[in-house]
Amino acid sequence: MEGEQIILNDIERLKYEKLLKLQENGKDPFKIEKFDQTHHSKEIKDNFEDFDGKEVSVAGRMMSFRSFGKATFIDIQDKDGRIQSYVRKDQLGEELYKEFKEFDIGDIVGVTGIVFKTQKDEISIKASSIQLLSKSLRILPEKYHGLKDMDLRYRQRYVDLIVNPEVKEAFLTRNKAIKALRDFLEQREFIEVETPILNTIAGGAAARPFITHHNTLDIDMYLRIANELYLKRLIVGGFEKVYEMGRMFRNEGMDMKHNPEYTAMELYQAYADYEDIMKLTEEAVAYMAEAATGSTLIEYQGKQIDLKPPWRRLSMTDAIKQYANIDFDTIKTDEEAVELAKEHAVEIIPEMTRGHVISAIFEKYCEEKLIEPTFITHHPVEISPLSKRNPDDPRITNRFEAFVNTWEIANAFSELNDPIDQRARFMAQLRQRELGDEEAQMLDEDFLNAIEVGMPPTGGLGIGIDRVIMLLTNSASIRDVILFPTMKPMAKKMAENQDLSSQDDKSCNESTTGLKKIDLSKVKVEPLFEDMVDFEKFSESDFRVVKVKNCEEVPKSNKLLKFTLDDGTEKDRIILSGIKNYYSAEEIIGKTLLAITNLPERKMMGEPSQGMLLSAVYEYNGEEALNLIMLDGNIPAGAKIY
Repeated sequence: MEGEQIILNDIERLKYEKLLKLQENGKDPFKIEKFDQTHHSKEIKDNFEDFDGKEVSVAGRMMSFRSFGKATFIDIQDKDGRIQSYVRKDQLGEELYKEFKEFDIGDIVGVTGIVFKTQKDEISIKASSIQLLSKSLRILPEKYHGLKDMDLRYRQRYVDLIVNPEVKEAFLTRNKAIKALRDFLEQREFIEVETPILNTIAGGAAARPFITHHNTLDIDMYLRIANELYLKRLIVGGFEKVYEMGRMFRNEGMDMKHNPEYTAMELYQAYADYEDIMKLTEEAVAYMAEAATGSTLIEYQGKQIDLKPPWRRLSMTDAIKQYANIDFDTIKTDEEAVELAKEHAVEIIPEMTRGHVISAIFEKYCEEKLIEPTFITHHPVEISPLSKRNPDDPRITNRFEAFVNTWEIANAFSELNDPIDQRARFMAQLRQRELGDEEAQMLDEDFLNAIEVGMPPTGGLGIGIDRVIMLLTNSASIRDVILFPTMKPMAKKMAENQDLSSQDDKSCNESTTGLKKIDLSKVKVEPLFEDMVDFEKFSESDFRVVKVKNCEEVPKSNKLLKFTLDDGTEKDRIILSGIKNYYSAEEIIGKTLLAITNLPERKMMGEPSQGMLLSAVYEYNGEEALNLIMLDGNIPAGAKIY
């Protein structure tokens, strides 16, 4: 590995020397401001008959260089794909051809020439001139092992897009889907507006905010967790249909469905109720799917899901009755509900009510069953502080959440416009905050003032755009549909890998414990087994090298992480491991691990686990510690351990 690093540094040094030589000869590529690009690769290749024998000028990144003495073939990659160029010494002239031979893979070039087909029937450009437009001073990973490390791919998305061009397709699909949503809303006369991202109150949702400081005003401010309360102010002001699409920020956990900043769309329609919004939601998502993929029938990670309306409707208590066999019609009091929660191992929170228990039971037993598009309706009032009560049962609200593939992708309700009831619910939320609930809503006096002025009956909706795009692009992680997802800075990651043995008294049970060096004098391990194991039987265990493609927390589990692994076959392997107290899901993505792959599949928290990851467990300062066994990243997935 060290030898390879020296070689790479030498190559980069040569690139810098080539640049210096160009600059000394007055041919600095970085002084070039423009190239007259006439066409792109796909246009030429799709319409060869129209371009055959005609001159074109293309520009892009040189991705291959195959030299045959006085002639060279190169591949140029532009925004649409690749096209071959045939570069001959007698066409360019000796001096220009000599300069061209010094070009490197990764350089940005411009080529002018005649379109033709080679003897192997490949559409190409016979270059009459070629120009270096920008010098690449780094080495593209594809030249060696390809860019497979997911952590590095997310950090260096610019390189990911170059060497894994198929990645771009997900973002082109995202663009189509978002454009379609805007078209859908415009057709229905919704007006797109902009509301503040910096707020003095973090309202409109149950979430922990990011806090910043405004120097001039000398006040702390919050990055918005939702834009709901501002959009409702516009409804009060006389707008009847408004929406906003943009970034929201929540200072919470990160996993395959959650990024601290994400894209959401919220809309509000005066004189509409949650039933109207329900119809709007299923039509909007279906419209996005049709526009972006050509069909409402999608495939997500091996599952066929049809987004075509109408979607199934099911109340929250009916879902619990169907999937958990619990009838809340027979549970009348908060005390009965809390006892039920204890029986079903649900976490008890201060001042827990029947409504809180309904929500917790639903999350634990029902969400994982909701694969096909489903509207879950009539949430308890305790967990719906901005939603209108149901006239027939004031314990529930006229609210729905839309679920697809077990995920909540949308949340909506008939908006609460009773200022007296709204104030009471805000006060209940404040009590929850005082009891330690950091996600409970803050009191927004100006919003209360707005609805005291008078807000018409209104239906509201929020859609998690990133999750919808994940479904439409068959992406396993939210990071695959966000160009630049939030990542731990490399400097911090490197610091955590340094020797921290001076911090002897610090607990080992941290998310990064597995990456830290420890004081070995404080380690206690179990005695070695004295009983002999049959060698032939032991050799039946299949130890394999696996690469972590994705890692996420298992919902409602305090210990489990779910790994999606490349085991050298074409099919992903899923393994669950109880190491959440030692590692964060984010830091393991891209790592190379060791697993036993021929164990019988077993379910853990309802999830199938196909093997076991190997870790080292020991006692440190009287507490259990664990190191996940990580291997050299150069070892290929599927390699067998003997």
